[in-house]
Amino acid sequence: MTRTYRLLISCPDAKGIVATVSDFIARHDGWIVEANHHSDPVTGRFYMRNEIRAESLPFSLEEFQTQFAPVADKLQLDWRITDSGIPQRVALLASKEAHCLSDLLYRWRSGDLNMEIPCVISNHEDLRSYVEWHGIPYHHVPVDKNNKAAAFQKTTELLEEYKVDTVVLARYMQILPPEVCQQFANRVINIHHSFLPSFVGAKPYHQAYERGVKLVGATCHYVTEVLDAGPIIEQDVIRVAHHHLPEDMVRLGKDVEKNVLARGLRYHTEDRVIVDGSKTIILE
Repeated sequence: MTRTYRLLISCPDAKGIVATVSDFIARHDGWIVEANHHSDPVTGRFYMRNEIRAESLPFSLEEFQTQFAPVADKLQLDWRITDSGIPQRVALLASKEAHCLSDLLYRWRSGDLNMEIPCVISNHEDLRSYVEWHGIPYHHVPVDKNNKAAAFQKTTELLEEYKVDTVVLARYMQILPPEVCQQFANRVINIHHSFLPSFVGAKPYHQAYERGVKLVGATCHYVTEVLDAGPIIEQDVIRVAHHHLPEDMVRLGKDVEKNVLARGLRYHTEDRVIVDGSKTIILE
């Protein structure tokens, strides 16, 4: 793939933002290969994502940041720029269910997701052999219900040791403490089924079956201190019928979960997500 710099911008909407940013890039012989922007008439905010061929610019990413800073200050930009040539380091956290984990590992091995997976952390041993077959370190960190803090301290140490950029909860069945959510704000991605808050607790698909639910879905979101209430990255649904048994609904639900999680992670690793308060802007 062509190496690019990804410039993401959020700011108060005004005239000339696209022209000013594009002019800066053009004056330095930059070649924009992808451009997306959105103006929100309700909030009065403007969002933009540009991909620029790295080789077309006469300076490094660091020099771009220095040169662009006066432009950003003038336009009151919240902005960041990343290098597509440096894949994100994504740690996967899992428990016993393998469908989301195995799907992400397949997409990683096939090159479908451009990222590094430095480690997998789990509170169970069940998935060790499968993960190690992929050549990825597997760390078993059991969670004692009477002393969960020790487990999360160890997990945090591992994430820091591996210099992790992003954490994916691939059906990791533990609730992260507030301090971990804050340390990795907008960098922890989770998935949950669409039955919340209607069907809470154990066997939600069986509960949904008893109520004759017609749609099974999933939500991919960033993790915050409020359970399953973080900014939504991606969602999808699949229709079910009266002849589908609970096990059919579980199967269909797993398909939706893994696909939504993979798409959400792709948006994140490709720097297509701008978090604005309690929601996200996805610049595809």
